[in-house]
Amino acid sequence: MTNNDILRRIRYAFDFKDKEVVEIFAQADVTVTLEQVEGWMKRDEDDAFVKMNSIELSSFLNGLINHKRGRREGEQPAPESQLSNNMVFQKLRIALNLKAEDILEILELADFRLSKHELSAFFRKPENKHYRQCKDQILRNFLLGVQRKLRPEDMSDYDA
Repeated sequence: MTNNDILRRIRYAFDFKDKEVVEIFAQADVTVTLEQVEGWMKRDEDDAFVKMNSIELSSFLNGLINHKRGRREGEQPAPESQLSNNMVFQKLRIALNLKAEDILEILELADFRLSKHELSAFFRKPENKHYRQCKDQILRNFLLGVQRKLRPEDMSDYDA
């Protein structure tokens, strides 16, 4: 999944407006403009499309954590320059304050089954022998499940 695709899916699932996305970036002490957000939201084939880099997505996810859970004391975490699906999944788990059972329920909303052991492997450190890389399909299904949980009245699934 591209960074833009992840941002679009999160924005849709939470029904954030462009102005709210700007405010979420501000929660991570990052200033972005409405024009930047609009460019990131465009389809890839659109001439006004702007590719979002990992630092920008990481900043948004850090801001989402602050937005959902409150800002923690002290220095804010620096945005990662390289983001994996595992890191995106972990940041979303923190932002939404989810336990393993919650994540498994969300994945079931997207008709995707995973065991608790398979799930825990995504949140381990990469050097751990039980670490597993989170594939696009799993992250996509998790975001779809979040959308179905937060927007049950909207049964037309967002397909970026």
